[in-house]
Amino acid sequence: MKKVVWLLVVFGLAYLATTGFKSTRKVVAASPVVEPVPAKKTFSRLDVYDQLNLAHSGLQKNVFEYALRGWQKTDTTKSIISIVDLSQPSNKKRLYIVDLVNKKLLFNTYVSHGQNSGDLMATQFSNTNSSFQSSLGFYQTLNTYMGKHGLSLQLKGLEKGFNDNVYNRNIVLHGADYVCEDFIRKNGRLGRSQGCPAVPYADSKNIIELVKGGTCLFVYAPNDNYLKNSAYLTNAIASL
Repeated sequence: MKKVVWLLVVFGLAYLATTGFKSTRKVVAASPVVEPVPAKKTFSRLDVYDQLNLAHSGLQKNVFEYALRGWQKTDTTKSIISIVDLSQPSNKKRLYIVDLVNKKLLFNTYVSHGQNSGDLMATQFSNTNSSFQSSLGFYQTLNTYMGKHGLSLQLKGLEKGFNDNVYNRNIVLHGADYVCEDFIRKNGRLGRSQGCPAVPYADSKNIIELVKGGTCLFVYAPNDNYLKNSAYLTNAIASL
C-alpha cells in the first residue's frame, strides 16, 4: 500500500513538472501612488474669468491674470482670492472676492484707498509709516481682532519694498461708514482711510469672516514700478 502511495506521489510530481503549476490565486497589481494635484495647477485662467463674467463687473482681464498668477506663487492652499482694483475710481465697486474652486463671485463691493494716495483715483503708493497711502501687491490675511472700527482683520504684506511693512503700519481690513453710496452721492467718491482697504460696514463682518486665516489679497494699480519689479509677477507681464 505504501508503495502505491509513493508511486502516486512520484507520478503526480512528474505531471506537474511537465505541465507547469498554475496558481489559482488572483494576482492584483499594486495601485500606482497618485500624488494629489495641487489645486493651484487646475485652473484655466480665462475659464474662471469668462464664466463669472468679470468683465461686466468692471474687472479687466489682465488684472485678473496678474492676481491669479501671483496667487499661484503664494504659500496658501485656500482657493479664495480678493482683488482690490485701484485702476478703477473709488465710486466703483472695485473689490472682487472670488472662489476659484467653485467658480463663484462671492463679493463685488466698494473699497477705500489711503487719503494720501489720491482723491477719486489712487495714484500714489507707499510702504512707509505715517504715509497714509495704500500699498500695492500681494498680501496674506491673518487673524481678526476688535478695534476702533469693530471687527478687523490683520494683514501681512508679502512683497519686500512694496507692502512688507503693512503689519507694522497697522494696515488692516475693516469696515467704515465713509465707504457707502450715501458718501459717494454727497462727495462723488468714497471717503479715504489711512492706508487700509476699508469696506462697507454692512458687509465687513461677512467679508472678514470669509477671507480670514490665510487667503490671498491682491491690491493692484497700473503702476510701472510695481509691475516691473514685483517678484510675484515675474514673467507675467511679458506673456500677456
